Amino acid sequence: MRPRWIVLVNRQAGSRPASVSTIKEALTAAGVDAQLTAPNSKEEMIDTIISQARAGSRHFAVAGGDGTVNLAVNALMSLDMGEKPTLGVLPAGTGCDLLRTFGLPQELTAAAKHLSTSDVYNIDVATLEGSWGTRYFVNVAQVGAGAAAAETAPRLPRRIGALRYPLAFGARLARFPHAEVKVTTERRTYESTALAVIMANAQFFAGGWNVAPKATLVDGVLDIQIINAKKVQAPVLVPKIIKGTHLTDPSVRRLRAAEFTIETDPAWPLEADGDLVGNTTVAGRVVPAAIGLKI
Repeated sequence: MRPRWIVLVNRQAGSRPASVSTIKEALTAAGVDAQLTAPNSKEEMIDTIISQARAGSRHFAVAGGDGTVNLAVNALMSLDMGEKPTLGVLPAGTGCDLLRTFGLPQELTAAAKHLSTSDVYNIDVATLEGSWGTRYFVNVAQVGAGAAAAETAPRLPRRIGALRYPLAFGARLARFPHAEVKVTTERRTYESTALAVIMANAQFFAGGWNVAPKATLVDGVLDIQIINAKKVQAPVLVPKIIKGTHLTDPSVRRLRAAEFTIETDPAWPLEADGDLVGNTTVAGRVVPAAIGLKI
């Protein structure tokens, strides 16, 4: 028996979000049994997911980008559902870096066809805790200069799309402070002056930057990178990060951990899946195989 999908459309995703009618046509053509809804706000989308889950739904799909996926993951992880939920993604935002890790299509019609198959990947989700509360992320989180860029990027014109993040990074880097960073994992403690710390569950972020080429969402650990580079090194390091060749650079220290705490002096901003969350200190851990990702 085919599952009935609760499909939620983020009408504000990206500079040219797909229309509800276009998404409906793609689902119908793929033979997907779907209940389609387009909430008017993030809050309404969260409420819809929670109410449908409490009513017994276990198959959800979101039409949007990584931020929309993050919103759905946080809503689902807040519930004690018993049966593991399944999440599908219809890319309709500025892009969905999560899908890149699996080589899944970034085109709506092809992605809709995947909802009609039986393949599901049980993926890890990471939790973050700090003075601001508890948040979950499924793709990439970071503190430092990259998180400052994620704070600035949404203020730039939406029409420039994937260029918003690199432009925001360049704008924030010059005045962003290095910090004394202490990263504590279940195995060791690492202390250094640094410019950023990246916590990667998947491989890509910022519209295709291959930030963690060795990360996988099914191993129960995060790929943690402490970036010790000086600001004058950024023009050389950033192209390496985009290509995924930076792990051998002497300014990058890589750890793998299921649990971690990051302390910085001064305090740094924290972002998760492109959404600004709060400031350090932050503690985190991996929740293994928490959600089924439709592939």
